[in-house]
Parts: sequence; C-alpha cells; structure tokens
Amino acid sequence: MPKKIGIIGTPFPSDDVEFVSLDADKSLLDFDISVFNPDISEFYNNEIFGIKEYLGKPCLDDSKSFKLKEALSHWQKEILEAIRAGKTIFILLNKLQEVYVATGTKTFSGTGRNRQATRHVAPASNYELIPGGIEVANSEGTSMKLHGKDNILATYWTELEPVSEFRILLSGEGIQPLITTKTGDKTVGAYIKYKDAPGTLILLPYINFEGPDFVRETKAGDETWTRKAIQTSKQFITAIIGIDNTLKEECESTTPPEWIINERYILQKELQIKDELQVLDQNIDTIQKQKEQLLQVLNTETEIKRLLYEKGTPLEAVIIKSLRLIGYKASRYRGEDSEFDVVFESEDRRLIGEAEGKDKKAINIDKLRQLEMNIQEDYARDEVTVMAKGVLFGNAYRLLPPEGRSDFFTEKCVTAAKTNNIALVKTTDLFHISKYLSSTEDKEFAKKCRKSILDTNGIVSFPDIPEIKIRE
Repeated sequence: MPKKIGIIGTPFPSDDVEFVSLDADKSLLDFDISVFNPDISEFYNNEIFGIKEYLGKPCLDDSKSFKLKEALSHWQKEILEAIRAGKTIFILLNKLQEVYVATGTKTFSGTGRNRQATRHVAPASNYELIPGGIEVANSEGTSMKLHGKDNILATYWTELEPVSEFRILLSGEGIQPLITTKTGDKTVGAYIKYKDAPGTLILLPYINFEGPDFVRETKAGDETWTRKAIQTSKQFITAIIGIDNTLKEECESTTPPEWIINERYILQKELQIKDELQVLDQNIDTIQKQKEQLLQVLNTETEIKRLLYEKGTPLEAVIIKSLRLIGYKASRYRGEDSEFDVVFESEDRRLIGEAEGKDKKAINIDKLRQLEMNIQEDYARDEVTVMAKGVLFGNAYRLLPPEGRSDFFTEKCVTAAKTNNIALVKTTDLFHISKYLSSTEDKEFAKKCRKSILDTNGIVSFPDIPEIKIRE
C-alpha cells in the first residue's frame, strides 16, 4: 500500500503528495510521512500597510499575531503527537525567521485626551514549531558532507546533495548530527528522538523547490514546474520513503495488530479514559464554535479601523458605517445614469459624499470636481427639490500612521471647497468619532458632529471627543 505523504508549507512538484498550508488545522496522523518547510512569511508579507518593524524585525498586528501563535502551537503539538504514534517527520531547514507578536496586553499612560495605550509584544520564530526547541543561527552555503558511518541519509544524500543547501547551523541538546559543513564540522542536518516516542524528527538541509531551476514561465505568463523539478521530487519522495522504512525496521516496538481492538482485550481504565476524552472533544467543539462566533463579531467591530488605511469601495463601505454611527441614514446610490459613493441625511439636511484614498499624496481638486458633478446630477433628478450639500472624505497618505501624515487636502482643494459650499472630512477624524460612538450612545455629541459637517465649508473641525473610562 503506497505511503501517504503530507507536504506542509511549501509547493511541491508532485501529485503523489498532499499539500497543506501552514495556517491549516490539519492532523499529521492522516499521513505516514510529513515534510515541513517552516516559512512563516505568509503571516506578514501581505500586510496591507507594508511590513511594520520593531527592533529591526517584522512586527505583526493583533490578528496576524494570534494566527501565527496558533499555527506554531498547533504544529508543535501535531509533530509531537505524530512522533509518539511512530511517524517520521522531515523538516527542510529554511532560514530562521524572527518576528514580534502581540502579547494581548496593553498598559496606559496619561489622562484624558492625552491618555495613550502601549501595546506589548514578544519575540517569536518559525522554529518554535519544533517540540522542545532547537538552537539555530542563519548561515548559508552548499559545501556539506555526511557525518559518521552507517548514516541513515546515505542513499538520500547520493541523490539529493547537488540540489541541497544549508541555510542555518544547528545546535542544542538532543541534536544528533547527520550532515555537517565540510569546513568546521558545523551541524546542518540532524535527527531528534523524543522520550517514549517511537517516531523520528529528521532535519534536512534545504531544497528550494521554488528556485529558478525548478520553476519556469510559460508563454501565457503562468508558472509551471521544470523537468528537473519533477525528477527531483521523485528522487526526494523515494528517498524519504526509504528512510522511513529503515527507521521502522530498526524500531523495536511492533505495530499493534488489528485484532487487538477486540472488546475482550479492552481494559477498564482504557474505557474510562476514552469516555473522558470524548467529553473533552465535545467541549473543544463547543469552544471552537464560540471562538469562531467571537472572531466574526471582532471582525465586524473592528471594521472602522479601515477608515485609517483603506481606499476605493472598502473605504466607501466603512464611511457609510461611520455615518450611521453619527446618526445619519446613509447608503450608496446606484441609479440608471448616476452612481454616488454615499448619500446620507438626517433631520437637518441631505448630503452627497465622495471618498478618496491616496497612498502617498494629499487629496487634490480632481475628486472635488467629481463631487460637484454628482451634486448637479443629483439635483437634476425630478424627485430632488433641494440641492444636497457636498462632502469630500479624504484618506491622504493612507499607508502612513495618522500621526505622521502631512496636510490631507491641497491648498487648491480647500479654497475650492470653501467657495462651493463643500465640507472636507479627514477619515482619521471620522475614525476617532466612530471609536467613541461605537462604545456609547451620546446622541448630543453625534448631533454636534452632524452640525459641524453641515455648517462647514472647507476642512471640518469636529467637537472635542468626551472622555470615557478605558477598561484597564
């Protein structure tokens, strides 16, 4: 019967294996052999702000921090569980990746409007997924040799040495060298055995299956595997299956036969423990559902943060949500001939808004012209009897922290807005107002905010936000 192989965290040029993402909740007990590429860059390389840093290393936001810590904890437990079940786990030794993650705690300083929150972070690395931990240091090279006699990697090394490279040096208690550097005898490949666990964790020099020799671009612009990649993948699979077979033969324990599960051999304490495990599984399912529900609520509640960094349709959507918090009836308008980002009204007046986000610039007069055209189009409709007031919502320099941004609107834009009865609203101001109103029903303050928008031609200056007690 063919062995089932799981490849975790890296694309692989073979249909004979199952690919598993590093952020999946997959059980390694489904596989006879598992292969890891501990590359955690997917948890921070797609940050919408760009990569934030702390002490020169990537610093993850709260959401990514939670996901990374959860993934590392999950795989550490799965690796140990699989090794205890007699499985063989291979890890392709990619470079050490160190990041900072949120601890979930904050401290506060100052009072009133000067009150500031300090977010606490802690270091984390991709190699925390290895049970018991190992010591690693980044170092790159290709000059390696097998260590000692009767090396279990002998056949593997004959086939795969030419495509192998070392990216880290290994050390630490429990590390049994298998491959070392030719100069200096530094350990770059090894195995680890765990107490009371018949399986083995094997640490291999890295093979870059996404390198230029293994991936090529088609005429259509897509990427596909090269012939060398497919050949290497076959050699790799054959070699690790051979290693797994050798380890199984050397293992003194015998795999339990199928007949051992017959009820006549079941122990009383075994039944009791299985009943307790079943109860725990049910509790875990309940907690997992509660967690998923809370995460959905959290995502909804934190949407207003998009006022600080979004553009386009996502920015329009969160502006509408914010305006509703302020007390407006707000929605997009999509007619046969016209489309407006947002139409909103209260007991005071009807308004039309246009939203604009700029990566590295202030909001210029172009968007103001569009808004003026929208107001005229709206007034031309038969059912409209009073011309709406225009509001331009601007998220300038959106990829920078709000405190580091320059003027949101150009001088021309401000002058034209004053002349044409148009209010200019910074979405960062809208965020702080929404943050306050999302936690309190202050109708009087909301009314003052609506009045500020209605009475202002040019940049809106909102009333001071009342102080609220922050939960310690």
